[in-house]
Amino acid sequence: MWNRTRITELLKIEYPILLGPMGGGFSTPDLLAAVSNAGGLGSIGAYTLTPKEIIATDKIVRSKTDKPYNINLWVNDVDESLVNYPAAKLAEIKSRFKPFFDELGVPLPDLDSNIPSKFLNQVEVLFELKPAVFSFIFGIPSKEILNEARKLGIKMVGAATTLDEALALEEAKVDAIVATGFEAGGHRPSFLKPADESLNGTFALIQQVKAKIKTPVIAAGGIVDAKGIRAALALGADAVQLGTAFMVTNECNATPMHKARLLSGEVTNTVLSKSLTGRMGRMVPNRISKAVNYGTEVLPFPLQTRLMSPLRTAAIAQGRSDMYNLWSGQNTMNLKYTSAKELMEALIEGME
Repeated sequence: MWNRTRITELLKIEYPILLGPMGGGFSTPDLLAAVSNAGGLGSIGAYTLTPKEIIATDKIVRSKTDKPYNINLWVNDVDESLVNYPAAKLAEIKSRFKPFFDELGVPLPDLDSNIPSKFLNQVEVLFELKPAVFSFIFGIPSKEILNEARKLGIKMVGAATTLDEALALEEAKVDAIVATGFEAGGHRPSFLKPADESLNGTFALIQQVKAKIKTPVIAAGGIVDAKGIRAALALGADAVQLGTAFMVTNECNATPMHKARLLSGEVTNTVLSKSLTGRMGRMVPNRISKAVNYGTEVLPFPLQTRLMSPLRTAAIAQGRSDMYNLWSGQNTMNLKYTSAKELMEALIEGME
């Protein structure tokens, strides 16, 4: 039985299919519930949410499903380089983006580089809510946090982009590891070396990790259909995690322009860029990603996000998909399902 794996047993789900925890407002309770109710593991990317917003979101989730689900947080949600960030450099980098703001008639925002981390307060609330799964990226929580999660019976899932990161997660005794290949859309969750030095393909990474660790492995990156699932499982993965395939569904909170672009069959190239948030992520190329060449300095995360936020809002309002981030994995050619339920049914049927 293809759907009986260490992950389905560990997480008490019917199928080894996980929803990628898309942050930034893309994941929704409806999307989570559609995946969990179909037998997979639904997820909410909560790194941008306040503790109160996490509580409110969780309440909605529980009204839509009684199945296991995952809440995802970022361990490192503020770049170290943001501490005492030089005002002159901030002004210089802001000015580089001014032509884009002028084009859309938006003033450059006032920015404060004193941005506290949300992570510890978010974790405190997560422990009160006790979701079945607590997944995290950009690092490993402290031993105290990991021990408390174990005590509460919450399964812990970390993300690795290299074998060394997977080994570090296994040493921390997490319950499962997401092996995130560089084909994946959105942010690269590297934490031992810079993201641009951690570019392993999904299928190569699965094999590297499986050869060295015993912890269950979840494959992520470039998987959008049953063929990809079958290949990942054949290479030793215990489950798969899909993001881009679910991004085009009605339940996802991506903009209509974003979904239409991914469904167009015309996205034959994606790029890794820090232009929109300050951290490297895979997206459809646009004018801004092209203007910020490889190696060009941008503001640290999340200050770059705060700089670009009003531009993104204006671009969406004005229908300018060339001026905001269209996150996407490398594999979009077979995207066609706009219902998360139908996508899950197609994935399962394709594996039977």
